[in-house]
Amino acid sequence: MKKWSLLIVFLFCLSWASHAFAKTTLRYSNFFPPTHIQSQLTESWCKEVEKRTHGEVVIQYFPASTLTKPDQTYDEVVSGGLADIGMTALGYSRGRFPVAEAIDLPMGYTSGVQATTVANAMYEKFKPEEFKEIRLLFFHAHGPGLIHTRDKEVNTLEDLKGLKIRSTGTSGLVMGALGASPVGTSMRECYQMLQKGVVDGSCHPIESNKGWKLGEVVHYMIQNFSTAYTTTFGVFMNKNKWNKLTPEQQNAITDISREWAVKHGEAWDESDKDGMAFFKEKGGIVIPQSEEESERWQEAVRPVLDNYIKKVSEKGVDGKAVVDFIKANM
Repeated sequence: MKKWSLLIVFLFCLSWASHAFAKTTLRYSNFFPPTHIQSQLTESWCKEVEKRTHGEVVIQYFPASTLTKPDQTYDEVVSGGLADIGMTALGYSRGRFPVAEAIDLPMGYTSGVQATTVANAMYEKFKPEEFKEIRLLFFHAHGPGLIHTRDKEVNTLEDLKGLKIRSTGTSGLVMGALGASPVGTSMRECYQMLQKGVVDGSCHPIESNKGWKLGEVVHYMIQNFSTAYTTTFGVFMNKNKWNKLTPEQQNAITDISREWAVKHGEAWDESDKDGMAFFKEKGGIVIPQSEEESERWQEAVRPVLDNYIKKVSEKGVDGKAVVDFIKANM
């Protein structure tokens, strides 16, 4: 009898020890290069998850598209194939996220903190069905997306007409409405396209002048704040992998994600300051807009908002309610 008691105690201890030291290893894919602050923040998020789960959840981090391409990241997370967690721009899957797509519209954003707050508030308000395939951890979004050109000053709408401007997702629609010719491609290809003259300019946040070194290959920045868009980045996790975590682990990741969303928004704004300094250091010229010209540009992009509302309404989405909510929370 004593032997059986000892055996039961031994098996219980073995089971407990096995559970206590069990590790869940997850793979995280991101397209930002390791030197970029958004990549560094992502890496710190991974380390914080391991710390607060007491080593029970370990995340292998793959920056610079070394695991998945930007436009494939979401699908890979959904399938749980190459990536368990991923960060990518919603604009790389244009038309797939009809509710969240509204965040990127040319609302006249003034900061990354503002855009990030709006993005997460929108999700909490509408809980769009378009993200039901995954576990959304958080959104973040950059500060005002402005037009930068290589060789031509752009002071008026007429100056922009016909110029080939690298832009993605909604920013491409904005460029088209302003009379430019949008060229859709990922940020990773932007530098070479500008350097080789494949495009005449790029639509990007000020931070990218340093973060992606674009300040080396563009010479003019048009401060089109009235039509400034943002790009929303989502951090997603495979639903099955999420459901296999313990409630304590899930709570830890949720808390960390809430904190890191704020950090990402603040980092975008700090990066904008660095990007402006780098741009000017490289001899870049900033072109302000008069109030009159700003109003002309704003009027020119109004159809982008109207068309969005019409398009998503056909899918059963109350686009006006989404747009009105975003405007009211800016």
